[in-house]
Amino acid sequence: MEQEITLAAPAKVNLTLDILGQRADGYHELESVMQQITLFDFITLRRSEHGLQLYCSHPLVPEGADNIAYQAALLMLEKLDSSVGLEISIEKNIPVGAGLAGGSTDAAAVLMGINTLMELDLSLPELMAAGSQLGSDIPFCIQGGTALARGRGEIITPLPAGPVLQLVLVKPDFSLSTAEVYRRFRMEKVGQRPGLDAFLAAWTQYDMINMVENMTNVLETVTLSLCPEIQTIKQELMDSGAIQAIMSGSGPTVFGVFPDLKTAGIAYQKMQQQYKEIFLATSYYGGDANEN
Repeated sequence: MEQEITLAAPAKVNLTLDILGQRADGYHELESVMQQITLFDFITLRRSEHGLQLYCSHPLVPEGADNIAYQAALLMLEKLDSSVGLEISIEKNIPVGAGLAGGSTDAAAVLMGINTLMELDLSLPELMAAGSQLGSDIPFCIQGGTALARGRGEIITPLPAGPVLQLVLVKPDFSLSTAEVYRRFRMEKVGQRPGLDAFLAAWTQYDMINMVENMTNVLETVTLSLCPEIQTIKQELMDSGAIQAIMSGSGPTVFGVFPDLKTAGIAYQKMQQQYKEIFLATSYYGGDANEN
């Protein structure tokens, strides 16, 4: 039986994000195409004699019960008959409070890692169901690749791999509260919505032009007025050669889609002088994270 395991936990971006209405449970009904990318946290799980400890390299990330990865570990350890100890170390590279599912992907990695380390033999649907108890993005982070998320984000339909995306991500020097962004959202303020059917058709045909034309995040109707810097970053990415630039999730991270790696690299180097948290990434479909 293994004593230690390390997993790569990839970030996600929302290629489309639409809100269809308010649910009876207080959540919003979502429809979003999500994509994992080559920006990773690394999660190491080690067996210990007793108790649960979590350590994180980022000073702003809580190390106790307020951490969703810690909650994921508790949920899994409850499934074990014996009293097993566990130590979790998180090497944090994904920005905090960024709209990139940094906390959710860490929790997903913990669920999958404990399943392997403790030989629980839970199926993928069982892990996704466990994850949905903790956070809406966790089922997608377990599924991986590209997927259409519905419901509050927990109903996942896998999608085939599409064109390789060359991305530059910029997180401004502030964070946004997901709950606050959704609270301020008003359906009547939405102009352009994602053309989901057109996007999916373009995606499967590797048609970048029609794909980017149908990429929209309706939460920008909230965040652009709250934080004008988001619009500034979008424009800078477009001026640097991006063929589309939109916000991921509830923000504030903005990502640009570039026609090729060279153009993305030039934009990254140029904007790196101005922004501390800027990343060059591409689509991720599994495999060795160190090779990406």
